[in-house]
Amino acid sequence: MFSTDPVVRVKEANIFQEHNTVLGNINFEIEKGEFVFVVGRTGSGKSSLLKTLYADLPLRLGDIEIAGYNIRGIKSSEVPLLRRKLGIIFQDFQLFPDRTVGENLMFVMRATGWGDSSKIKTRLQEVLMKVGLGSVEKKMPHQLSGGEQQRVVIARALINEPAILIADEPTGNLDPEVSFGILKVFQEINKSGTAVLMATHDYGLIKKFPCRILKCEDGKVIDSAKEPFELTMEY
Repeated sequence: MFSTDPVVRVKEANIFQEHNTVLGNINFEIEKGEFVFVVGRTGSGKSSLLKTLYADLPLRLGDIEIAGYNIRGIKSSEVPLLRRKLGIIFQDFQLFPDRTVGENLMFVMRATGWGDSSKIKTRLQEVLMKVGLGSVEKKMPHQLSGGEQQRVVIARALINEPAILIADEPTGNLDPEVSFGILKVFQEINKSGTAVLMATHDYGLIKKFPCRILKCEDGKVIDSAKEPFELTMEY
């Protein structure tokens, strides 16, 4: 049955790095198909927030539900199942350098339960086409530009049709023109119904594509949907 529940629901959550609280008393929801930026200075807790959402950091106080999973007290055996419902994208591409693009994607598919070779091949080509890379399946990562490698990473994140893409500074290592191209890919994915939560320092991207913003500042998360604010260049 189709659910209208938010894909992310955060209630009175506190985010820790080791023993230090980096963000306190966080409350927000992200609806299905919504696009949300996360901004904040270096060290403000952006990455810690994202890591808590995909259960890389434990949630000790408060509640977070994401893609149908409760993060508080999630069992280690459930974490891989949760991550199949999320697409996680990093700034450093984390592709296997000694495998082709196709082999990189197939590795993830087999690791997440894909067994039928013809379905694997079809899905592999679908996700590469979706990110505008129809002909790179047999290339090695080093033969691709930075922007192309990031598109492969996005394709990898789309394999299991995630409810939400969580992207941590996905354009941080790319020049502005390439960054805008990557943002356009995220926009297209978002238009097809996948929610996107993207941490960025790139003020230019936010100006070109204004949408809801969560700002990490002074140990809090400020939600532009509840408390409008002006963005300044330091983000």
